[in-house]
Amino acid sequence: MISMISAHDLNRVIGKNGDMPWNLPDDLKYFQRVTSGHSILMGRKTFESMNGPLKNRRNIVLTSNKEWSRDGAIVVHDLVEGLKLLNEDEEGFVIGGGEIYKLALEKADRLYITLIHEEFEGDTYFPAYSSDDWKLVSNKRGNQNDQNPYVYEYRVYERI
Repeated sequence: MISMISAHDLNRVIGKNGDMPWNLPDDLKYFQRVTSGHSILMGRKTFESMNGPLKNRRNIVLTSNKEWSRDGAIVVHDLVEGLKLLNEDEEGFVIGGGEIYKLALEKADRLYITLIHEEFEGDTYFPAYSSDDWKLVSNKRGNQNDQNPYVYEYRVYERI
């Protein structure tokens, strides 16, 4: 099964200048819990924005640069190859960035979306998805507090 996991605001903003425009520690913990033990597929820029490969996951990086390699990363040069590796798991995750999400959305079976009920400035967006194609199967409100200052929900959608 191919899943996608992302947090976005009310306008589907996911990033600004290579970073997330918000700080939600509980969402990062949710991401770790959901993806731990699974394969994850990301673009090169997403991988380079992290401090190395994510632990307890098979890190697959999609790049057009044939010379690029990093310790802890399995490098692929086309989406089909990356999705084939994800499908080796019971559930594999596309984790970004924006271009990879756009390419993979039509192939995804499930979406894990943290919807942040705010509007942020950004330059990277999650692609549009519609209730014509996706059914909401789970919706849980996150705990707004001093460390997590926004109203947000963990939503799971499955392809109809």
